Amino acid sequence: MEYVYAAMLLHAAEKEMTEDNITATLKAAGVDVDASRVKALVASLAGVDIAEAMTQAVAAPAAAAAPAAASADAPAAAEEAAEEEEEEAGGFEGLGSLFG
Repeated sequence: MEYVYAAMLLHAAEKEMTEDNITATLKAAGVDVDASRVKALVASLAGVDIAEAMTQAVAAPAAAAAPAAASADAPAAAEEAAEEEEEEAGGFEGLGSLFG
């Protein structure tokens, strides 16, 4: 998880997402750095709009809560919300693998 946090910190500081920058950030935090994990992180984030991914990740829990609050006569609305979640989750496949 600390690898993802390092990437988020670099993003917030508007620094380039490179292996060297992530390694330096992790070392500064006292983390014993695994170079292969850093390399995998950089490769996974290539082409990912981190700001957009973070915005969608924050919105996803709210979307998931909506079907739970739906009334009993709204199964179609719940099914539609589930389909939307599946569509939105498609962009997180690479990013989601970082948490596994």
